[in-house]
Amino acid sequence: MKSQQQPSKSQSMKNQTFIFLMGLCLLFVLPACNTTSKTGKAGEPVFVAPVGVQAYSFRNYFPKDIPGTLDQIQAMGIKEIEGGAGRLPPEEYKKMCDARGISIPSTGASFDQLEKDPTAVAETAKKLGSKFVMCAWVPHERGNFTMADAQKAIAVFNSAGKVLKENGLTFCYHPHGYEFQPYGKGTLLDYIIENTDSKFVSFEMDIFWVQFGGGDPVALLQKYGKRWKMMHLKDMKKGIKKDLTGGTNVEFNVPLGTGQIDMAGILKEGRKIGIAHYFIEDESSSVVDQIPQSIAYLRSLKY
Repeated sequence: MKSQQQPSKSQSMKNQTFIFLMGLCLLFVLPACNTTSKTGKAGEPVFVAPVGVQAYSFRNYFPKDIPGTLDQIQAMGIKEIEGGAGRLPPEEYKKMCDARGISIPSTGASFDQLEKDPTAVAETAKKLGSKFVMCAWVPHERGNFTMADAQKAIAVFNSAGKVLKENGLTFCYHPHGYEFQPYGKGTLLDYIIENTDSKFVSFEMDIFWVQFGGGDPVALLQKYGKRWKMMHLKDMKKGIKKDLTGGTNVEFNVPLGTGQIDMAGILKEGRKIGIAHYFIEDESSSVVDQIPQSIAYLRSLKY
């Protein structure tokens, strides 16, 4: 066998220099590449996602005029909508949204639908072009969400979530505030998150209902990180009474940035963990006036 030629001293120094420079790249360049999309520099906008809206915000308008309502939504500069328009077949509704440059990344399903026929839920979602399916309510005695309710929810969510994943969809549960019943060192919401299979069950945070139930949106985003996939953006009138019913006066919905919720902190944390979609949800009777104000606020936020 021929002996291998040893590198010259100058070549060896070049190799060492190359390795040193690559090390610097790994230490400084790559981490910067990984975080630029998650945090901004001073003066840069906080909210850089497409503006989305929850269809329920326009529940008083869709039944009267679906095309006209979608025209209104388009005129506001909204690019994404969560949910359908009710009576319209999903294919037809999607065609109307497509014509206005509005996508439907997420749609809703009831607990009953998920329990009885998750395959049908998946088929509807796919017709809409959605990638996510959300459920916003677990049936229970109002104001008394129990361990038995939580355990049933876990079983249904794990089972339906598996079917949805097999159909290329991600299931998200949308807590509604009543889950903050104390349990152990935390709450029944903690119990649900920790006992659902992360392969099949994710979560959508409605920041209004989390805070209304006594939770801290920023702390929960930090605690459960990527389990949160989507977010409902809504602000809460200052000084209102909160409870565990999961319901309150719709007029307590106020334009983003004018209420008691730490909107900037939530949006910064949401960006860090990679929230996929943000939907403004305004349940008030002033939605047509308040949503444009909320959009302007989102675009005004700076680091």
